[in-house]
Amino acid sequence: MKTFKRILLGLLAVLAILILFLPLSIFADSLLGANRLDALVNTIVPGLNGGPDVRAYVAKPEGDGPFPTVIMIHEFYGLRESIVGKADLLAQEGYLVIAPDTFRGSTTSWIPRAIYQVISTKPENVNADLDSIYAWLETQTDVDAKRIAIAGFCYGGRTSLVYSLHNNKLASTVIFYGSPEIDPEVLKALPGPVLGIFGSADQSIAVEDVNLFDEALTTANIPHEITIYDGQPHAFVEDVEGIKAGGAQGEAWDQMLVFLEKNLKNASSSRMGQSIAYEDTFNWEYYAMLVYEHAFGTASHQQH
Repeated sequence: MKTFKRILLGLLAVLAILILFLPLSIFADSLLGANRLDALVNTIVPGLNGGPDVRAYVAKPEGDGPFPTVIMIHEFYGLRESIVGKADLLAQEGYLVIAPDTFRGSTTSWIPRAIYQVISTKPENVNADLDSIYAWLETQTDVDAKRIAIAGFCYGGRTSLVYSLHNNKLASTVIFYGSPEIDPEVLKALPGPVLGIFGSADQSIAVEDVNLFDEALTTANIPHEITIYDGQPHAFVEDVEGIKAGGAQGEAWDQMLVFLEKNLKNASSSRMGQSIAYEDTFNWEYYAMLVYEHAFGTASHQQH
């Protein structure tokens, strides 16, 4: 009995330490990383309707515009070097790319803080900040305001889908392994074609849900292209080096380029969707699996 009590007390002590450690680690990371974004952003976008300014990284192609434009949304870690690199790489294809900070100054490589960022960020604030980005783009002479798309990775994939339901001016939407919506009544509000890229080994997004997303887009009459890359984990399109190395990363990136060529560069200026009062909710199950994926699962391959 004494041994059992000691084990129980030990486990309770470990649990108490973890409960105390996680909030302290999040706070410490926020202090240590207070200036991380300073080296990444190069543009301050004025807030719309009195909202806060939005910091962003803008990559421009060579030559004279106006250019078709992509709003690129980061993962749940926040705006980091990997997204800046992807923005530069996409700009080489003739697109102006803007990668905004949707966490209002917060970025990290620490998984607990990444989750805290998502939990503490209101979806309506994200949409408001992206409205500021979109309104600013419309005023830029080197932006083709009739050809603006959105693309995102992980958290950014879901955010891209949600914002496309909010803004019916977008030409197209690209989702890299973002949590899907499977209600066709909701999806029919999308303004343009959708590209969805997923991995079959991603434990945070079930293949069954991806198939339901595909079916729902068909039911909603939304032009779309959904691809599940066999054997690929969550967050498998890591960075510029991985994309240039080829394999699944390069194939997925090239698939996006073909999609954007057709549905952004050569897109019709007409839009078919209408914005709706869509309230996104925090999916605890999805983010719990996402934590597992990045900490122990298939996405733990990433270097943070």
